[in-house]
Amino acid sequence: MDLDFLIHALIPSSNSVSLLAGFFAYLAILGSILPGKLVPGVVLSDSTRLHYRCNGLLSLLLLVGLLWISAKMEFVSPTAIADSGLELLSTTFIFSFLVTLVLYFSGCKSRNKGSSLKPHISGNLIDDWWFGIQLNPQFMGIDLKFFFVRAGMMGWLLINLSVLAKSIQDGTLSKSMILYQLFCALYILDYFVHEEYMTSTWDIIAERLGFMLVFGDLVWIPFTFSIQGWWLLRNNVELTTAAAVANFFVFLIGYMVFRGANKQKHDFKKNPKAPIWGKPPKVVGGKLLASGYWGVARHCNYLGDLLLALSFSLPCGISSPVPYFYPIYLLILLIWRERRDEARCAEKYKDIWLEYRKLVPWRILPYVY
Repeated sequence: MDLDFLIHALIPSSNSVSLLAGFFAYLAILGSILPGKLVPGVVLSDSTRLHYRCNGLLSLLLLVGLLWISAKMEFVSPTAIADSGLELLSTTFIFSFLVTLVLYFSGCKSRNKGSSLKPHISGNLIDDWWFGIQLNPQFMGIDLKFFFVRAGMMGWLLINLSVLAKSIQDGTLSKSMILYQLFCALYILDYFVHEEYMTSTWDIIAERLGFMLVFGDLVWIPFTFSIQGWWLLRNNVELTTAAAVANFFVFLIGYMVFRGANKQKHDFKKNPKAPIWGKPPKVVGGKLLASGYWGVARHCNYLGDLLLALSFSLPCGISSPVPYFYPIYLLILLIWRERRDEARCAEKYKDIWLEYRKLVPWRILPYVY
């Protein structure tokens, strides 16, 4: 791929703009009208709370169904995304940049005193643009933070499905591609089955909406988490049956830890007396859960996330580090996030946090870290 071709491929076209605009319009309209469980968010500092309509699974299944019918009727090409991947990448990046500029300036002008829209201005332009100014900005009644993370997860699956169609079209479909596609599809579908758990995550309850989250949701998740699929399009990997089975068990263990830990945390926040692994939960200072996975390590969910990321890359073999970008990046990110979480929890919970650390000494991986 020469430089001229790369530059040309990165220039947004009317086709890439139309694809992105249509995708966002679909999510905005269908997300507002489709039935779904109305989940209350956490209580904010001003005693208010947002409510989230969790209809992401229905929206996703309907979208995939409509695209499949349209492809069968030759209204759209199933390889449209795979054929214009770089254009879509640059278009989405530009959109993310422009959106966060609008969020910055509208946040600066806000006079709202509520927890969701109250501006938090540090005076450092870059810092405020990067981390955001408002906690839960909205557009036409749509919570943008919840909207963008939903778009990113759906976008990841749509990219993968288009890459799969391209692989079938080119006659290069392999066991490795099937495994990668299967693991990612199960992970993404599971995310939407348990979409309400997202409402109690740190990103939703505490992070303000700035370039960091918008770029992460719209660009980083769909375009970097799908690197393995793009790589397998151009590289043939023959997995042995033993390797495929081992890969499956890495995925299964990662899923059990990731989903189990997040479910325990979510259930504990809703009902602090809910049993964990069939026993009453052990709670430190009446606030911190020290049972189940959270009694094994203070951030055991990160271990599950890392094993899942590894399982997405293992189908690519070990001939190149490129498909391992995602798990390597995630390892660095989660260690950084874990350190940041530790500092925040130490400040928030003080002596309770010290007691919890003594009871649960391991950060992510027991006896290692």
